[in-house]
Amino acid sequence: MSLFNIFNVTGSAMSAQSVRLNTTASNLANANSISSSIDETYRARNPVFATALADASGNYKGNSLTNQTQAGQEAGVKVMGIVESQDPLQIEYAPNHPMADESGYIYRPNVNTMEEMANMISASRSYQTNVQVADTAKTMTQRLLRLGQG
Repeated sequence: MSLFNIFNVTGSAMSAQSVRLNTTASNLANANSISSSIDETYRARNPVFATALADASGNYKGNSLTNQTQAGQEAGVKVMGIVESQDPLQIEYAPNHPMADESGYIYRPNVNTMEEMANMISASRSYQTNVQVADTAKTMTQRLLRLGQG
């Protein structure tokens, strides 16, 4: 993998962590919402990631620079989609609540705020780590260019 492909990898990782932060923010924003129907109740969402490492390990034909560049460009992280949590909703009997259904129940999302806070911290630190990797690669590239000047 060339030094320039590091920017592709860290860029895809930062994009994936940004999606993770956005879904976490959405989950936290809706954590205390209330509904009068199971179908209308917000459900926690989670992004699904996959590694994109096709042929990046050197399993390509030939040994030219073009093949190495093409192989390295496929390395990184892909966001495969965002799925809703299958955890059960929180059902509460509150007959005096204005949002209660005809049976007196209200429905709350299946968002666990502690898990979401841990996800937010983890995604934020992963994002910061990838920024540091990109910055280090930039510094190394600049030093390499300075070597060619002397």
